[in-house]
Amino acid sequence: MSYTLGIDIGSTTVKIAILAEQHNILFSDYERHFANIQETLHKLVKKAISKIGDMKICPMITGSGGLSISKHLDVPFVQEVVAVATALNDYAPQTDVAIELGGEDAKIIYFTNGVEQRMNGICAGGTGSFIDQMASLLQTDAPGLNEYAKNYKAIYPIAARCGVFAKTDIQPLINEGATKEDLSASIFQAVVNQTISGLACGKPIKGNVAFLGGPLHFLTELKAAFIRTLNLGPDQIIAPDHSHLFAASGAALNNNPEVLISLDTLIEKLSNGI
Repeated sequence: MSYTLGIDIGSTTVKIAILAEQHNILFSDYERHFANIQETLHKLVKKAISKIGDMKICPMITGSGGLSISKHLDVPFVQEVVAVATALNDYAPQTDVAIELGGEDAKIIYFTNGVEQRMNGICAGGTGSFIDQMASLLQTDAPGLNEYAKNYKAIYPIAARCGVFAKTDIQPLINEGATKEDLSASIFQAVVNQTISGLACGKPIKGNVAFLGGPLHFLTELKAAFIRTLNLGPDQIIAPDHSHLFAASGAALNNNPEVLISLDTLIEKLSNGI
């Protein structure tokens, strides 16, 4: 039996997925790396060995922070848009558009008439780090925002293109007594507006839409705000159970069968330099 390992090095987290035949996920995990990418990956691979034992795998790396470590480990690299497109083609080939939010990046990928990716620039407005920043203003965290947003009654206009601008919108609302429930829902709506206006730039998001990445996986109310704004029916929503691991599993699907190493060997390579 052949096993494949996909490693996704994002701006804030490392994700791994080991796939068996029929593309079943044998092991997967993720962790924030706090800029210690090699140490975090080492920890995740050790965890995999403790759960499923050592095995020969075909590895592949993807993600915004993956290129340098792929050279260090001598493991092939695949562009993230290719990894995500491969995973969607395998899981939900009917996808027309994918919206993917990460810690510091946001992407919209169109699949009709060829693959076209739109991505945010240097600003992390409307991403996971923006949500964390806004949550701290309300003295909570991202899951706390999600819980508050479940009971909102009103949405206020908040700028999501920049944390500084958003703060100047939110602070007066707090001072005026706006509820945490309404402010939380408003923050999520601001992320939706920023993603749609800032990335789509007028190109319609329609048809079957996939929601990918950690923030859209863990924050149900953020996903609900996208669905509400885009006016999607139940049959148009593609929300995989492993949506936060999608790039990692897509990387595994892009494996090179000629590159075969054991997990123990990977641990040895990762130990160098830690």
